[in-house]
Amino acid sequence: MLSPRLGRIGRITTLLLVAAAFAYPLLAFLAVAFRHDDGLAPTGPALNHAADNWQSVLAFNDGVFLSWLTNSIIVASTGSLIAVVAALPAGYALARLRFRGRRLLRFLTLLTMVIPNTVLVIPIYLEVSAVGAVNNLWVVGLLMGFFPFGVYLAYIHFKTTLPNQIVESARLDGLTDIQTFFKIALPISKQAVALVGFFSFVANWTNYFLPLVLLPLSNSTTVSVGLQQLVSSSPLFDPTNAAGLDVRLYAPHLALATLVTTLPVLIVFVLAQRYLVRGQTLGAVKG
Repeated sequence: MLSPRLGRIGRITTLLLVAAAFAYPLLAFLAVAFRHDDGLAPTGPALNHAADNWQSVLAFNDGVFLSWLTNSIIVASTGSLIAVVAALPAGYALARLRFRGRRLLRFLTLLTMVIPNTVLVIPIYLEVSAVGAVNNLWVVGLLMGFFPFGVYLAYIHFKTTLPNQIVESARLDGLTDIQTFFKIALPISKQAVALVGFFSFVANWTNYFLPLVLLPLSNSTTVSVGLQQLVSSSPLFDPTNAAGLDVRLYAPHLALATLVTTLPVLIVFVLAQRYLVRGQTLGAVKG
């Protein structure tokens, strides 16, 4: 039988090995972004190589990469803002109001969460095309505001953190349902706002099919679709297409572009992490 000391050493060693197995691919990918590769002789990681790689990414198609980033920030932020504004009152209504059809709406909310986005892309495109709004950023941002998972998060939040006695007391004091929401429910919903906003932003930022269909022009699409264009224009994946390009991108350029696209998500996570940590047990304990 192992002594407690040997058992502790064994557990720590196992955890370190598992951590190393997960960290190694990420560190190796990060190192690639700091290498130089012109298709002839790749070099080791260096800071000046990353600067050169970034200039090459910016030079691709006259700086279209920055346009992709800007478009992604616009549609992801717009969609997240709409999702928060719509999800909080919807979740409150499902949790604390009594009206006919409430259970059906709650069921439909859960049902829409399991429908794949790819199923909805073609019907959405036909509707947007019918009104002549294809290739407009505001349309994509508006559609990304449809976030049923956020409604369900808000429903769980108000169901578990807002006692029904408080709502009933507010009604006895003469407050309407709308006044109760804005004066009592909303001020205690910072964690719910952070959760809905963060998950909505991540879902919008990584959305691929919707921008692919509704933003068909190269300079007006988002970075999730643009990265695919970078990959397909690289000599590593399509030598024939890349032969006609003035700027050729190799593995370090693609790795650096990918790392840059993750920065907005990391920034949003850092800004919201305090509320995310507090809200990760949302629904675990009934208040």
